Amino acid sequence: MNEYEYIVVVQCHITKQRCSGYGCEKAFTTRTGGFADYPAEKPYRIVYLDCGGCCGKATLRKLTNLTRLAAKDGLTKDKIVVQLASCITKDNFHSPRCPHAEYIRQLVARARLDCREDTVLSEKSEQRRQDGTYPACSLQRDRK
Repeated sequence: MNEYEYIVVVQCHITKQRCSGYGCEKAFTTRTGGFADYPAEKPYRIVYLDCGGCCGKATLRKLTNLTRLAAKDGLTKDKIVVQLASCITKDNFHSPRCPHAEYIRQLVARARLDCREDTVLSEKSEQRRQDGTYPACSLQRDRK
């Protein structure tokens, strides 16, 4: 894993209206789920942002602002990683997977930052995804 120093967790704007972010923070603190590869003994700076709402376009503005300010503190882009929260990358009880996830990944790449996926990965949600409880898209299901 790269020698990251700063983690930017991007969460879904709509989900954040309901979600406190506690699960993402707990996954980071305990180095589980999407954070399992981060060394527990290494201190990281971390910030939680939301995507700005559908379609996620504000993500680029927020990341650009962050990298500009970080550069003033000597923190280069190769030391920053974006971690897309599970509310964006996975179907879950909050909502379906973000339909704009790929676009958000493109915006992260345009900001010239590395991107990783997932934060909290609960066993219950993983089982529900495998069982098909969270259909890929309810609109597709309704059309059948």
